[in-house]
Amino acid sequence: MHARLKDFIARHVFHPLQGMALGDWLALLRRHHFRVDLKHLPRALIQTAVSTTNSVNARIERLRFAKQIDAAEIQPPLFILGHYRSGTTHLHNLLTLDPQFATPNFYQTLNPHTFLTTEWFTAPLASKMIASRRYQDEMALGVGTPSEDEFALCAMSGLSPYLGWCFPGDGSRYDRYLTFEGVPEEEIVRWQHAVVTLLKKLTLKHGRPLVLKSPPHTARIRLLLKLFPDALFVHIRRDPYVVFRSTKHLIQVVQPLYHLRDGPIQDADDRILSVYTTMYDAYFSEQDLIPEGRLCEVAFEDLERDPRYVVGSIYDSLRLPHFETMRPLLETYLKSIADYRKNRHEELPEPLRHKIANEWGRSFDMWGYER
Repeated sequence: MHARLKDFIARHVFHPLQGMALGDWLALLRRHHFRVDLKHLPRALIQTAVSTTNSVNARIERLRFAKQIDAAEIQPPLFILGHYRSGTTHLHNLLTLDPQFATPNFYQTLNPHTFLTTEWFTAPLASKMIASRRYQDEMALGVGTPSEDEFALCAMSGLSPYLGWCFPGDGSRYDRYLTFEGVPEEEIVRWQHAVVTLLKKLTLKHGRPLVLKSPPHTARIRLLLKLFPDALFVHIRRDPYVVFRSTKHLIQVVQPLYHLRDGPIQDADDRILSVYTTMYDAYFSEQDLIPEGRLCEVAFEDLERDPRYVVGSIYDSLRLPHFETMRPLLETYLKSIADYRKNRHEELPEPLRHKIANEWGRSFDMWGYER
């Protein structure tokens, strides 16, 4: 496929809101008074067409699978927690090598209402059209790669901080969906219903325990435990200075792919500082709710240096079986990414380093990173 066409499809067709049903899509546009900038009109028109198709296929899917979905019993999931750019994707890719687990793939998270019905014939076509690498870091991308369930929950519920990237300037109205603190009960119930429905569908599809990775879940331990009291958790941390630099790059490169209206990328430095603080205020206040033996803490630096040891320690800590069975798969995967090179980022100016050290001081101190 021609490179320009492939880039157009990546930027306008495979939008994070792709999975929305028509009613939810129109409700989102109404909330923002249907203000879509001209340069993003192709994205909005394509989304309207796709969401119309989603609504039709979702109805078909409910007619076909409603009873099986309702009857599906979700096995205790394993949640990977950690701020953006902390190594959550790398850890997700490693843990989901194990055939005893399943995880939502890129196609399923972009089509949460319809994947039981459409994946078998649509995914092969989609695989020819999407970019083979992520824009932010050149990691492999494809319809079958492990993906964040937050994209699916965003499309299913309309309650996600990711919606703030679609309408720069109005993003603050979606900040509360990071932690759901102060959110009306009916919205919490709607989000919980989306979570349970998604995991039931994935359970019906795969029939195995699920490994789930979405950075916003780091701030939602209380909510997740209410739904899944036997859930397991792995939290991955990373040098806060590195997280800041990499997150800023992520925002600059990826956020424009979400835009439906132009506007400034919201004061990136302060935004990163604020989101990280909110996320870890919630994490540190709620982590003790996790029963003993169900939370494992790892450092990205250790995972990078000795992934075999760290993955093995996760299995030991959480009493997961069959590590030796998946070890050959781990070795093969690690060889396949041996040539991967991380992004290089400019050094932080000293005043900004001081601000990060001050505002994120608890993370530096608790995890032993130098300020």
